[in-house]
Amino acid sequence: MTLRIVQWTTGNVGTKSVHAVVANSDLELVGCYAWSPEKVGRDVGELCGIAPLGVTATDDVDALLALQPDCVVYNPMFADVDELVRILGAGINVVTTSEFITGHGLGADRDRVADACTRGGATIFGSGINPGFIQLFAVVTAGISDQVDRISIVESFDTTIYNSPATEIPMGFGYPIDHPDLHAVTEKGSGIFREAVLLVADALGVELDDVRCEAEYAQTTEDLSLPGDWTIGAGCVAGIDVRWIGVLGGRDVIEIRGIWTKGQALEPAWSTSFGYTVTVEGRPTITSTLSFAPPADFVAETLDDFIMLGLTITAMPAIAAIPAVVAAAPGIATYADLPLLLPRGVLRTASA
Repeated sequence: MTLRIVQWTTGNVGTKSVHAVVANSDLELVGCYAWSPEKVGRDVGELCGIAPLGVTATDDVDALLALQPDCVVYNPMFADVDELVRILGAGINVVTTSEFITGHGLGADRDRVADACTRGGATIFGSGINPGFIQLFAVVTAGISDQVDRISIVESFDTTIYNSPATEIPMGFGYPIDHPDLHAVTEKGSGIFREAVLLVADALGVELDDVRCEAEYAQTTEDLSLPGDWTIGAGCVAGIDVRWIGVLGGRDVIEIRGIWTKGQALEPAWSTSFGYTVTVEGRPTITSTLSFAPPADFVAETLDDFIMLGLTITAMPAIAAIPAVVAAAPGIATYADLPLLLPRGVLRTASA
């Protein structure tokens, strides 16, 4: 059965979601929410750099809910609880890449989301704005050790060409290296990592005693001009190494770490790899490294083409979850609640 999809926003990740939905033989795009007034009334395909789709972007939420889609693909950077409550309360499932995995970062608003799920008989699944598949990968990997002592996930990227100051400034990029509130800024900006730690703990069947945040920084020694007409001045943060650590019985048992750098003039100098390293310390200890490369037929004309290719790994965990979410019991669902997410509708046939 083809599932009917409404896309919510067409920003960086939203554009890749549209590409994925349109290419998936099991999904049908029936509507799209436009956050920006200048996008209202335009064809979604044209907004996302592909052929016209015959679907027009709108800011009429009532009209989109009236379509009664099976699922909304919700891709704003930050979740709007009022929007989510309205969608879920109307009985429409949601998959999201916003800062939502378990919902605990919303505080009391998490209860509003859960109540809307119950009222509407709908389910919400969040993969998180950091590519949420990596938590699932760590959990699956841990399943082949008969004893697990510690799980570590390290995400490491040079983000110099990434054009998104709106998502990186809240992490601490561009702040003076000696800013007194720098750690607090990074802790708040990377708070979704805390939910990721809680997800891994839940999958392991444990309740952590504490989750703490640690961070280190590197400054650029020269002014750094970045995409988006953004400049990081000399002496300001151009490298962030943030760790969210889950503690149980006095031991650090789960660590989710992000290392992001910009430019080549860092002090101290950091060597940044490209990809993910997942280590399950146990019996046996298992180390997995994931790296990413364009397909053989990939053609890029601009840096944005490479960036959009990279955003696929952020968009796809939520897209892959759609069938399982539609079939799930109402409520807030995580990887620990859903069955194995199968990559249906994405295999390219020989005749394509």
